[in-house]
Amino acid sequence: MKQQIVEPGQGPDYDWAKDHIFVKSALDWTNGRVTVVEDMLKSGFYLARHHHRVMTEIFYILAGEVQFEFDDETVVCKPGTTVNIPPSVWHAVRCPAGGKLITIFSPGGFDQYLAELAAMNAEQLANEEYMTAVAERYDTWVR
Repeated sequence: MKQQIVEPGQGPDYDWAKDHIFVKSALDWTNGRVTVVEDMLKSGFYLARHHHRVMTEIFYILAGEVQFEFDDETVVCKPGTTVNIPPSVWHAVRCPAGGKLITIFSPGGFDQYLAELAAMNAEQLANEEYMTAVAERYDTWVR
């Protein structure tokens, strides 16, 4: 496999209402080991409480203040902070004023989840049972 160079503002990208994600290192480029994304969090960003059974998430805050809500505490993280979330730890993420971060998912595959979400139609996106099944297939458990 050849090296992969992803320039600023490049890489597969997904622009949603509350964030804009650029995939910087995909599952296929790392032999399944990691997925790395640059995430531009828009004002009012909220990621609902969830956990992963296998995946570890590592967040590195580049700009703004990002709130991580755990069962026993809420932490406001500033630029330069790294948050390591192992499997089975319930968490939610908020960014009221907007921010930017790098997220590493291990094992990889989160990029495939993003691609599947982007390809969904309005009916699929509105179907809670369908969305739950897709999330669980990519090791994201929301309850």
